[in-house]
Amino acid sequence: MGEFKSAYSLEFLGLAQDHSESDLHGTLLRNLGRFITELGRDSCFVRSEYPVQVGNQDFDIDLLFFHRGLTCLVAFELKVREFRPEDLGKLNSYLEALDRDVRKPKERPSIGVLLCASKDKEVVEYAMSRSLSPTLVAEYHTLLPSKALLRRKLHELYERLAPEG
Repeated sequence: MGEFKSAYSLEFLGLAQDHSESDLHGTLLRNLGRFITELGRDSCFVRSEYPVQVGNQDFDIDLLFFHRGLTCLVAFELKVREFRPEDLGKLNSYLEALDRDVRKPKERPSIGVLLCASKDKEVVEYAMSRSLSPTLVAEYHTLLPSKALLRRKLHELYERLAPEG
């Protein structure tokens, strides 16, 4: 899924450090044009809180997009906390509902993006190791890294790339 990033920079939202999921959702909607730019030019917004029904239960997908290049629906679930393995089960059930009840015959299977405030890469790897669904766990950042951190990372990169001798 090279079309999607493993981290999204959302500093343009201007969110407080202790923002809620509702704050994130509403602010993304108010800045939808900039968010779509962050996602890539082939992403088209379908709806916020897209309703799906599984059995007798109703659920809402936080944000639903259609990706023109991949010809598929893309469901975004928002979490303002660290990734938890159980988040994948919820997202996978949404993808199954989309594929069974919403997807058009010529479209490819739906993709899920779990957008979390942070993630432990090893926990994500373990949680996704047996998953067959096309799903990505991505982080979002509401603040740009400090200049000091950027300088340190750049210095570390130069040291790794510098020829030894």
